[in-house]
Amino acid sequence: MTDQNTINFQRIAQAIAFIRENFKSQPSLEQVASQVHLSPFHFQRLFHEWAGVSPKKFMQYTSVQYAKQLLQEKKVSLFDAADQTGLSGTGRLHDLFVTIEGMTPGEFKNGGKNLTINYSLFASPFGKLLVASTHKGICYMAFVQDDKEAIGHLKSRYSDAVWTEKADALQEGALDIFHRDWSKLSQIKLHLQGTAFQLKVWESLLKIPKGALSTYGKIAADIDQPKASRAVGTAIGNNPIAFLIPCHRVIQSSGNLGGYRWGTTRKSAIIGWEAAQIQV
Repeated sequence: MTDQNTINFQRIAQAIAFIRENFKSQPSLEQVASQVHLSPFHFQRLFHEWAGVSPKKFMQYTSVQYAKQLLQEKKVSLFDAADQTGLSGTGRLHDLFVTIEGMTPGEFKNGGKNLTINYSLFASPFGKLLVASTHKGICYMAFVQDDKEAIGHLKSRYSDAVWTEKADALQEGALDIFHRDWSKLSQIKLHLQGTAFQLKVWESLLKIPKGALSTYGKIAADIDQPKASRAVGTAIGNNPIAFLIPCHRVIQSSGNLGGYRWGTTRKSAIIGWEAAQIQV
């Protein structure tokens, strides 16, 4: 049974997709609301509850053209434009609470034979999440469309692990990241299977401030491999931890949104939501 939170995100995602496709005509509140079959009043209220700002203001944050316009008008870099418009360094960053520990070869060889993994499904502002954890930390976090298919994919990553379907304190602590009361956050620990290069890229992603954006080339430069943009893109695409490792904050150097493992509409929604949160 689909929970109300998921239904609400699907409505908001549909509205955002419409805005992205029609931003040049600056659609009115009534036009956007009609796309999700809600009254303007109900849509405005739902959107504000979800994002913390009005649909009109959110449109500014989610429009790729808005980012391009800033770059063209101010004649500055992508990073300076983000800084000058208050999109970086103004909010308490969740990244300060996230640490990565790579699995040892013995911990994941032979399909995770020596691992015990808990997993469960949770609701989030951006749709349903499948979260899994070892005794050391979160090892997987992904947005899902089909529960059975997503769980099957997760188990294929560690085919010989011992699996238990249950929510534990590590998972619930990680999901506190979606709450607005940052004072209650405790440190989030990740326990990841990845190559040394992948771990280096994922750690670099944690340095991108909430509400700010980076590019594949900038990440490559940050890890001292400036010619490895393509390899960086592959590592980002293999990120096993949605949202907590913020690969959604990486866009193309042209200002285009670029791809996202869990859908570009969701990527646009998260970018806009984060920008809105630090502006409220």
